Amino acid sequence: MASKQNGTRNAAGAGSIRKKAVTRGGKEYIYWEARYTAGYDPGTGKQVQRSITGKTQREVAQKLREITAELDSGTYQEPSKMTVGEWLDTWQKEYLGNTKAHTKKSYEGIIRNHILPEIGAVKLSALTPIQVQRLINGVKSTKKSIQNQPVNPKTVKNVHGVLHSALNQAVQCGYIRTNPADRTILPKRSKAEIHVLEDKQVLEFLKAIQGHRFEYLYQLDLFTGLRQSELLGLQWPDIDFEHQTIQVKRQLLYLGGGNKGYQYAIPKSNKPRTVVLPDLALQALRLQQKKQNELRLLVGPAWNNPDNLVFTDEMGSHLKHDVVYRNLKRIFTAMGVPNLRFHDLRHSYAVLSLQSGCDIKTVQENLGHYAAAFTLDTYGHVTEQMRRDGADKINRYVEGMEEKMG
Repeated sequence: MASKQNGTRNAAGAGSIRKKAVTRGGKEYIYWEARYTAGYDPGTGKQVQRSITGKTQREVAQKLREITAELDSGTYQEPSKMTVGEWLDTWQKEYLGNTKAHTKKSYEGIIRNHILPEIGAVKLSALTPIQVQRLINGVKSTKKSIQNQPVNPKTVKNVHGVLHSALNQAVQCGYIRTNPADRTILPKRSKAEIHVLEDKQVLEFLKAIQGHRFEYLYQLDLFTGLRQSELLGLQWPDIDFEHQTIQVKRQLLYLGGGNKGYQYAIPKSNKPRTVVLPDLALQALRLQQKKQNELRLLVGPAWNNPDNLVFTDEMGSHLKHDVVYRNLKRIFTAMGVPNLRFHDLRHSYAVLSLQSGCDIKTVQENLGHYAAAFTLDTYGHVTEQMRRDGADKINRYVEGMEEKMG
């Protein structure tokens, strides 16, 4: 590799700009370089020289003007020598202390699987918007079975969100002047299709789970809409049989073997909520209590349920998310609806509630959504049909009045 300089031009009386050429693999590449004095070394008194490069003289001149203006105003910041990967390590260690354990684990996975392989070795101060855009455009699924399929736009948004937050903190700390992730163009998110159990399938599902080890857990989910982690973290003191309510105070999360396994956390909405139980949900809880008492008597001293959990295995220990999920998927597959997930029981509860006449605010509070607008947006197809049904009822009522008067 060889390089040469083709001349010197002054830039507004501050620093200098040179046209340079470098030869790689027998091909010559032209670029522009500006050098400026960033200050003086306190030990030697010598000038501290810095350089910036670009494809055109105009680009480099603009950068040089910005830097010299910062030097004159006293706002100049030395370019950081750390890499993006080194900054992300610092960011995770120093700035995620108050983040929920489950969210922190998600951030770690995004950084490890998506960000570090692409830009981890890039100098933080040299990271450009186009490099961030390339990263976002190239996000792939971490599941080997679907790596060649289009990735969910939500996944792309999550990757960008983590990187953007980390780079924002770097700006606040003075390591970079601007956030190169500010102007990233994200893929448009299409509204996710909601899958639910239809009326006939609800009855079929209740029949299919009869006698199953998780029968009452699945029933409670269908009749309350609790999240899986909230069901697994439910404790008997949370149940008020007299007033027919559940206090949703916690969720049981799996954080992986390297993250102390299972941990309790506050609900996703960051606050507890009260869910009023329909009779079918209350009945399921009474039957679960009876079943658990029988198991405790059968096991005797080996019974181990120190947290007084509502749903446990045969020895009193907490249930594992994947075991509960896989059992439900087998039931759905046998019913001919293999595409349904555990979360679709929650969707089914919401649709049943709305169709039964519950107001949107009650459904929102029972589900633990942060706003009724989110619930409306998620189940808009249901409320739209309800509005049409309401209009039809008015039409039929008026028509009936006209017939009587005629």
